Amino acid sequence: MFTKRGPTQYATTLLFFWCVVILIVKWTKLEFQRRALDLRVVPDEAGFVVSTATVDRVLDRIHESVDDPRHFMLVNRIVVALSNLRNLGRVGDVDDILRSQASQDEAAIDTSYSLLQGFVWAIPVLGFIGTVLGLSEAIGQFSGVLGTTQDVSQISAALKGVTAGLATAFDTTLVSLVAALVVQLLVTVLRGKEEGFLEAATDYCLRHIVGRLRFTAD
Repeated sequence: MFTKRGPTQYATTLLFFWCVVILIVKWTKLEFQRRALDLRVVPDEAGFVVSTATVDRVLDRIHESVDDPRHFMLVNRIVVALSNLRNLGRVGDVDDILRSQASQDEAAIDTSYSLLQGFVWAIPVLGFIGTVLGLSEAIGQFSGVLGTTQDVSQISAALKGVTAGLATAFDTTLVSLVAALVVQLLVTVLRGKEEGFLEAATDYCLRHIVGRLRFTAD
């Protein structure tokens, strides 16, 4: 059914499996990002605070924990905010920077779905194109038979070609709608998990960074 109903089926099948591959890659990246939630970037010492006096210690601890902080959204947020604290010494800016980085991460995730949303839109359209082609083929064959013969047996034989065209019309629509539905459901599930990760990352920053910020003398 996926490849036996005209050229649009090949395009629909290609886009469907392309979407599946993209979703698998995104899912793998999400699991990789979630590993950062288990890191302890701030020492567990009782009474330890994040300030201009201790920021270098925290940054050193981060660089010892990961090879490149830019590979992790959460760790990159913290490094950008704490680097600003180290360079400018303004504790009050840390929370604002973390919020700004969180907004950028959310926008980046939204943008990453642009291609998928385009495919989800294109798959049903391909199905409808296949439907139009199938109906046109069926109607054309039936009209051609009626115009050349009045014999009932010949008309009955020609109807087999008509039904084949109708099968193409309805199968292309069915396959495309099912494919688009499956992709959209997977996108919804994955997007929910990514939003959950972003919320967890924000909570992590509040508890481990913002919650430990202190104004201290150098």
